[in-house]
Amino acid sequence: MKNPSNNPRRDFLKTSALVTGGLMIQPFHIPGAYASGSDVIKLAVIGCGGRGTGAVFQAFDTGHNIKLVAMADAFRDRIDKSYEPIFNKYGKDKVDVPEERKFVGFEGYKEAIKLADVVILAAPPGFRPDHFEESVKQGKQIFMEKPVAVDAVGIRRVLAAAEEAKKKKLNVVVGLQRHYQSNYRETIKRIHDGAVGDIIGGQVYWNDGGVWVNARQPGQTEMEYQMRNWYYFNWLCGDHIVEQHVHNLDVANWVKNSYPVKAYGTGGRQVRTGKDHGEIFDHHSVTFTYADGTVIFSECRHFPGATNRVDERFQGTKGNVYLGGGNQGILKAWDGKDIYNHNRENNPNPYQVEHDELFDAIVKGEYRFADAENAAKSTMTAILGRYATYSGKEISWEEALNSNIDLMPERLAWDALPKVLPKEDGYYPYAIPGMTKVI
Repeated sequence: MKNPSNNPRRDFLKTSALVTGGLMIQPFHIPGAYASGSDVIKLAVIGCGGRGTGAVFQAFDTGHNIKLVAMADAFRDRIDKSYEPIFNKYGKDKVDVPEERKFVGFEGYKEAIKLADVVILAAPPGFRPDHFEESVKQGKQIFMEKPVAVDAVGIRRVLAAAEEAKKKKLNVVVGLQRHYQSNYRETIKRIHDGAVGDIIGGQVYWNDGGVWVNARQPGQTEMEYQMRNWYYFNWLCGDHIVEQHVHNLDVANWVKNSYPVKAYGTGGRQVRTGKDHGEIFDHHSVTFTYADGTVIFSECRHFPGATNRVDERFQGTKGNVYLGGGNQGILKAWDGKDIYNHNRENNPNPYQVEHDELFDAIVKGEYRFADAENAAKSTMTAILGRYATYSGKEISWEEALNSNIDLMPERLAWDALPKVLPKEDGYYPYAIPGMTKVI
């Protein structure tokens, strides 16, 4: 696959014309009577953890005539823990999922998708290419969580399915929710209008103390253990640079109207080094270079007790950009004068806005959203960063995107073995910069 950046601004605008809140609207009759707004929109959720459950709540809170009709997860207890709070809040008028429509195991998603008009894809990211491909094949409207893959093999599949979704005029919204967040929308619109000139540098961060750990339980197979503790295995998560830091890297690409052409970085395991921390690094520092020579510095780490930071900063020829928590969106000229300071009061919840705008398009029979391609390329940006830190080498976009190293197990079953297994001492092998092969 060719590097997409010979004319990065043109290519970015071409690939993201339908992204971020309906920038281009094409009236289109979406198959199914629900497009008239008079009938029930049937919803299925694939992946019943916290994010899948939350997305169901947000779909219902759009106020449209939506009914949950199917649920799928590898684990039955995850379905039960999701079903209970959904049913308790919304009751039988909104929730119609009898036992025969609760699908357990690796293949149940196919049956759940068949029953729905709209699907929520929120299983661990390693499964996203399978679930997205099937949803597009069956012609469904789609909300899927980020990231959209964990390796280049998966990214290529998502990009191909994204093209099919466009041909079928299937709305696809991806949970890179900053695209639906007022301070980001308003500030970046002004950047693209030239308020701070050309962007010539930037820094993006996701530094915090890390996430949950699920300890190994007696009687678990290796497959079940890794599935339960999925954040710490690359075939499921992609490392936190992909699963979490993708948000900030996506903002960098959005601000630059482009994707990087190469990456160089370092990382390792310094603090979170236990057996339950699997194979992922706890810190990554990467410099991403874009076609015009701009360098964006990226840092993410999981150090409990250290200073947290989750935000983005950029430098333009005419001023500075400050984006981040608390609805911050500030543009300042180099002389310190305010160019724009976003009003932080009463901004809508972007997690809700994603669903409000998606379901508004669906009930009106409009094709507005094609988020998958940009999401795939921003996920690929994060994977490029991981390839750089794991290998210790400078990696080009083209080299990374054409990598044929497939992290997924050869077979998905509870008695099957993932590709990365613990050593005799119970610790998992992890990447060694200068030695690990990534492409």
